[in-house]
Amino acid sequence: MSHFFRHLPAYVGLGLLWLLHWLPLPLLRGLGWVLGRLLFLLGRERRRVARTNLSLCFPQWSEARREQVLRQHFVAFARALLDRTLFWWAPRQRLERLIRLKGGEYLQRDDGRPTLILAPHFVGLDAGGVMMTMSTPLVSVYSNQKHPVFNAVFLAGRLRFNGPLLLSRQEGMRRALKAMKSGLPFYYLPDMDFGRKESIFVPFFGVQAATITGVSRLARATGARVVPCISRLIPGGYEVELLPPWEDFPGASVEADTAFMNRFIETQVLTMPEQYFWLHKRFKTRPEGEARIY
Repeated sequence: MSHFFRHLPAYVGLGLLWLLHWLPLPLLRGLGWVLGRLLFLLGRERRRVARTNLSLCFPQWSEARREQVLRQHFVAFARALLDRTLFWWAPRQRLERLIRLKGGEYLQRDDGRPTLILAPHFVGLDAGGVMMTMSTPLVSVYSNQKHPVFNAVFLAGRLRFNGPLLLSRQEGMRRALKAMKSGLPFYYLPDMDFGRKESIFVPFFGVQAATITGVSRLARATGARVVPCISRLIPGGYEVELLPPWEDFPGASVEADTAFMNRFIETQVLTMPEQYFWLHKRFKTRPEGEARIY
């Protein structure tokens, strides 16, 4: 009982979120627009981070265009945030109407090779995860949340369909490697700054970015095909598109593979720049001797 009262604000907040999943999508998206505008006005620190990222990645753009994308990003982020209530609690039938899958044939192959699903950090990432777990058992890695109540809800939401094997980032890659070799596709999110450990510096939109090398190393260790998964927030819900497996991958070196991955992500960002996760401090870790960016 003491646990309940200690976390009462969290339970109240979750209760309000639970109510949102009953709303029709247009109304939920309208609330997301309002929330996005509020977050833009009140989130001074994250606004600064996103503005810095856009300036670094798109110096050729006018300031007005970067500002427009910045404002659009906050709305897209907020809409995707509220849509998580659907992923946690809406019935499967509704989710299948809201999330459209393209390229599903690339998920199932009969050649015995493992599959690594590369999922860049677009705001619709959770929709991609839901669609993948509805489509097949898989393995993925998640980051523990600081608050135990929210962590439990987030984890339960990701375990709803097909019993995926979810590993905390602290567990490392050994169990994921074993799961891939047993036939489970790996839904992998490789494009955030996780510090110097297991990272190398390769360009991302011309800026040196600490980038983990897991995609290359896992492909080399398992012989896996790499299937990109791009999740788009669209007016009627989400479109999750699996693209053809990369050819001639892995290539000459881990460094070349990791640079190739970043170049590929750049091409996808350019198709919907307002939906990439600019709120993250992507360039926080710097090469030796370089000044801090944020």
